[in-house]
Amino acid sequence: MKIIPAVDLMNGKVVRLTKGLPENMTTYDHLGDPVAVAKNWERMGADLIHIIDLDAALERGSNLDMAMEIAKSITIPVQLGGGIRSNELAEKLLQKGIYRVLLGSLAINEPESLPGLLDRYGGRRVAVALDYLEGQVMVRGWKESTSISIDDAITHFLELGVEFFLVTSIAQDGTLQGSDYETFKRVCRNQGSKIIAAGGINSLKDLETLRSIGVNAAVIGKALYEGAIDFGKAKALLENK
Repeated sequence: MKIIPAVDLMNGKVVRLTKGLPENMTTYDHLGDPVAVAKNWERMGADLIHIIDLDAALERGSNLDMAMEIAKSITIPVQLGGGIRSNELAEKLLQKGIYRVLLGSLAINEPESLPGLLDRYGGRRVAVALDYLEGQVMVRGWKESTSISIDDAITHFLELGVEFFLVTSIAQDGTLQGSDYETFKRVCRNQGSKIIAAGGINSLKDLETLRSIGVNAAVIGKALYEGAIDFGKAKALLENK
C-alpha cells in the first residue's frame, strides 16, 4: 500500500480542513511555502504528492499556478484535484505535467467525458474522486449531495473503465479519529477498483487495517503534519509488504 502525503492549498498556503469546512482550517506556514513542503516529502522518500486546490473546489479562487510550480519543482509525480470541472482543463493539466487528475463534479455531471480521457491518457492518470457524507457522494466543494451512494458510484464508473478512485469520508476528514473501515471494506470488494483512501487516518495501526482491507494507497495530511504518523516508518512498514 502506497503512502501519499497531502499538500492541500488555500490562499497559496499549505492547510488542512476539518470535515471540509474552511472555517475549520489549520495552516502550516511554519513548514515553509508549498513548494518547500512538497520538496521535503520528496526528500523523505514520497513517490507521489497529493494536491487539492481547496479554493477552486470551493469556487472562491485558484491555486493552479502554485500547483503547477510544485509539479515543476519536484521529480516525483503529482496528483491534483479540486475545481477540475471541464474536460479541457483536465486535458491541459495532463499535458502540462500533472501525472494524475482527480475528477469529482466533472465525473458525476459529465460521465461521458471519462472514456475519452481514459483512452488518451490511461487508467493510472485519470481517477474519480468520491467524497461522501452519510453514504452519499457530495460535489461542488462538499456542499451538494448527489443522492448517489458511494457503492453505486464506484460500480457505475468501473463500467466506464475507471480504475483509480480517491474515496474520502467527509465526516472524518481532518479529525484524526480513524478511517471509515466499513465503507472501505465494501468498496474494496469491487473487482478492478484501486482505492485510494482518505479521511481521518490517525496511526500506523489505522494504516495497517486499511492495507488488510485491500486499500491500494492512503492519502495522509493532518496525521503527518501533527506528528501522529511518522512518514518514514509508515512507508517502511506498509510499502515493503
